[in-house]
Amino acid sequence: MSTETHSNRIFYVVWSALLIFTIVEVVLAYRQLSVAIMLAVLLGLSLLKAGLIVAYFMHLRFEKLSLTLTLIPAVVICIALLGIFFIDSVRIITLGT
Repeated sequence: MSTETHSNRIFYVVWSALLIFTIVEVVLAYRQLSVAIMLAVLLGLSLLKAGLIVAYFMHLRFEKLSLTLTLIPAVVICIALLGIFFIDSVRIITLGT
């Protein structure tokens, strides 16, 4: 087995995993599940997909510092935005009362 075949194999495996996760997400969209369960599963699958993409297709698997410097600010920004939108959504809900 050549080196090129071996290196391409991991990309095919990762691509297949991403495809399977996407199919599961689409199937879940048509199922009647509780909102909390669906959101938890979809969030978990999205995090797995993002991790696979960053690690393999952005070639950050062996660059721990770059991976950390990429993920930490993104997580902080997402949490800050969720906090801002949550406060605004509570305000909108309480407008009618």
